[in-house]
Amino acid sequence: MKGIALSEQVTTLAPATPSVAEAPATARRRARAIGNVRSIALGAGFPLLLILLWDRAVAITGTRLIPNPREVGVMMYDFSFGGIYDDAFSGTILTHVWKSMTRVYGGFILAALIAIPLGLMIGRIKLLRALLDPTINLLRPIPVTAWLPLSMIFFGLGPNAAIFLVFLGAFYPILLNTIFGVRSVDVRLFEAAAMLGCAGSGMFRQVVLPASLPAIFSGLRIAHGFAWILIVVGEMTGVPTGLGSVIMDGRTLSRTDLVITGMIVIGVCGFVTDRIIVAISNRLLQWSPQHHA
Repeated sequence: MKGIALSEQVTTLAPATPSVAEAPATARRRARAIGNVRSIALGAGFPLLLILLWDRAVAITGTRLIPNPREVGVMMYDFSFGGIYDDAFSGTILTHVWKSMTRVYGGFILAALIAIPLGLMIGRIKLLRALLDPTINLLRPIPVTAWLPLSMIFFGLGPNAAIFLVFLGAFYPILLNTIFGVRSVDVRLFEAAAMLGCAGSGMFRQVVLPASLPAIFSGLRIAHGFAWILIVVGEMTGVPTGLGSVIMDGRTLSRTDLVITGMIVIGVCGFVTDRIIVAISNRLLQWSPQHHA
C-alpha cells in the first residue's frame, strides 16, 4: 500500500509533458513573437539612426538654419502641451490635427465613393470604358497644384478648396486600381457565376467586387498617401488652421523647427491611419493568399 501511495504521489508531483499537438503551436507562437519584436526593433532602429546622423550633421556643420533634434523635440512638446514659448502655436496640436483630418478624409472619402463604383463600371462595361478612357488619361497627368488657382475661383478661400484638391489627388489612384482589378478578374469566374444563374447586379456584388477588392485596397492606400501629401498644398488656400497652415506659417516666420514639427505630425498621422487601412484590408481579405501587407 505504501508503494502504491508513493507511486501516486510521484505521479501527481511530476510536471505534465506537453502533448505532441501543443509543442508545434507553442513553437509557432514563440517564433511569431520573436519575429514581431525583431520587426519592431528594425523599424524603430532606422529612424533612430537618422536622428543620430541629423544631430551629428548639425553639430559638425554648425548651421543655425537647421535645428537639431533636441530643439525640434522642444517645439513638439510646446506644440502639443504649451508652457514653453506661449505663442499662437503652443498647445494647439489637436486643433490643427482635427482640421487637417476633416479635410483629408472629406476629400478621400468623397473620392472613394465616386471612384470605386465608376471604376467597377468602366472595368466591366466596354462602351463606358471607350467613352471615358481618353478623357481620364487626358486629365490624369495634370498636376494637382495646377488646379490650385481654379480651386480658389470655384470654392473661394477656405477649406472647400483644400477638400477639392485632396479629392483630385486621391481620385485617380482609386479609379485606375479599381479598373485594373476588374479587368484582372479571371474570365472563368464570370462563366462559373453565369452557369449558377448569377447575372446583372448580382454579378457585380458576388463576383466583380470581391475579386477586385485587393486592387481596390491597393488604390486606397496609394490615394491615402497622396491625400496627406496634398493637404499642405490644399491649406495654402487661406485656411487659418491645419497642419499645412502650420508649415506655411513656419516658413513665413523662418521657424524651421515649426516646419519640421508639422512634417513629423503629418507623417505620424499618415502612418497611424495607413496602419488602420492595412488592418481593415487584412481582415476583409483573409481569403486572398496574395494580400498580406
